[in-house]
Amino acid sequence: MPHDTPLIATIVGGLVLAFIFGALANRFRIPPLVGYLVAGICAGPFTPGFVADQSLAPELAELGVILLMFGVGLHFSVKDLLSVKNIAIPGAIAQIAVATLLGMALSWMTGWSLGAGLIFGLALSVASTAVLLRALEDRHILDSSEGRIAVGWLIVEDIVMVLVLVLIPALGGLLGATGTDGHAPVATGNVWLTLAITIGKVIGFVVVMMLAGRRAIPWLLERIAGTGSQELFRLAVLAIALGCAYGATLIFGVSFALGAFFAGMMMAESELSHRAAEESLPLRDAFAVLFFVSVGMLFDPSIVVREPLLLLATLAIIIIGKSVAAFLIVIAFRRPLSTALTIAASLAQIGEFSFILASLGISMGLLPAAGKDLILAGAILSILLNPVCFTLMPRVVQLLSRFFKPDTALETLTPTAAPHHTVIVGYGRVGEAAGKQLAAAGQQFAVIEAGAERVLQLREQGISAWCANAVSLEALKHAHIENAQWMLLTIPNAFEAAHVIELAHQLNPGLKIVARAHTDAEEEYLSERGADFTIMGERQLGIGMSARVLQGAH
Repeated sequence: MPHDTPLIATIVGGLVLAFIFGALANRFRIPPLVGYLVAGICAGPFTPGFVADQSLAPELAELGVILLMFGVGLHFSVKDLLSVKNIAIPGAIAQIAVATLLGMALSWMTGWSLGAGLIFGLALSVASTAVLLRALEDRHILDSSEGRIAVGWLIVEDIVMVLVLVLIPALGGLLGATGTDGHAPVATGNVWLTLAITIGKVIGFVVVMMLAGRRAIPWLLERIAGTGSQELFRLAVLAIALGCAYGATLIFGVSFALGAFFAGMMMAESELSHRAAEESLPLRDAFAVLFFVSVGMLFDPSIVVREPLLLLATLAIIIIGKSVAAFLIVIAFRRPLSTALTIAASLAQIGEFSFILASLGISMGLLPAAGKDLILAGAILSILLNPVCFTLMPRVVQLLSRFFKPDTALETLTPTAAPHHTVIVGYGRVGEAAGKQLAAAGQQFAVIEAGAERVLQLREQGISAWCANAVSLEALKHAHIENAQWMLLTIPNAFEAAHVIELAHQLNPGLKIVARAHTDAEEEYLSERGADFTIMGERQLGIGMSARVLQGAH
């Protein structure tokens, strides 16, 4: 048996280190994502010890991006995509333009060429797919109005970057490319032809997926489900996701992520889409972790000492310049303040497309090595700081509410009339069902929900609601948890729910808590953390089914 196994070593080393540092981060109440990035730094060539394969890690990470975008497509319909086109298309294009100009201005001050400035600015303008989706999922707002706009924005950025990656080599002569590493400048007379062919390929891909894929993918999935084989069904889901992503790149020249997104969106037309999402979830999570590890591997800590001022300026463009541009664009479209801030925070980072652009610039002789180092350092530092951007949102809302009309969803919650009300944390399908039952029984309740649009709807119905992540003493105080008798925790993340339980008991030791669990282990974990009752969906289904049989037997 061969001992030279770089693929196995990279996967095992990456996952083991990610688990160790992710667990440590969670122990100190830091987002696990930070631990994954630190694991990547430890596995990279710039630190002593184990060094993962530098060429394999990005490819494994790309699988994570494919599966993430496929999962988003499963929950994102064509109607959802079209509903945000009026803000996502002009907004993304304008934001890319602003960030690119800021990057070019910084490169001009540094003395770089026009081509270097263009590559540098474009690399700072595009957000990371994996980071944006993870941020939205962690806050349970992927299916909200803000989440749909952010995903639509991301799709537009993806399409623009596909065009950019085709056009940059075509414009190599004008930009001053040296033609190194096989990237000879293309005649400028072919630029318009190249652009037309690229746009035609993108349109062709969309048409094929909308006409053929929309029928073929659900049909195939239903036929495989009819065999009764869970293993074959799981394999079919992965084959469709990966096959469409690879085929989209090979045949139409679009990105893996875009191909996977449309595959998921077409599969969503099937009634089996929820099962498909569940079957692909473990792999999506595992390869998403490898993405963050691979980003950490690229980071050279010495850049902090070598170019501190340039690095700070680069970070300022990513976190402040790009976010302010996105914020003002969303506000200009008369969207709520909370939506504008959510989009701004989501885009305050860069990732995979930035790395591709930096590599292309280096290979064409356009971008200096320092430019690539700044892009990589900016990426990892902005990813590390991205959770902080979301944490600071409530304070920013209070500050900006003096200048912008505040959202009713973000105003201080009015006290509930009843002294012993119920607080519902999370108002998705489970929370909404619980709320309807309480309302029918005449019970008063307050809601803590991360989606601003849902909160606005609840406030219009006269229900006390607060737009926030419940893992916050401030959010619990606004829901008057100290006066509550019950709290219903409907969020699916057991670790986050346990943290909410601890905070709630700090404010109200006598509070009775009902929590949602998916497994026996989660049920035990939540009970140990202070949940009075835990409800597991599968168990309740079994009890309900057997109750029907027993009722019929008598």
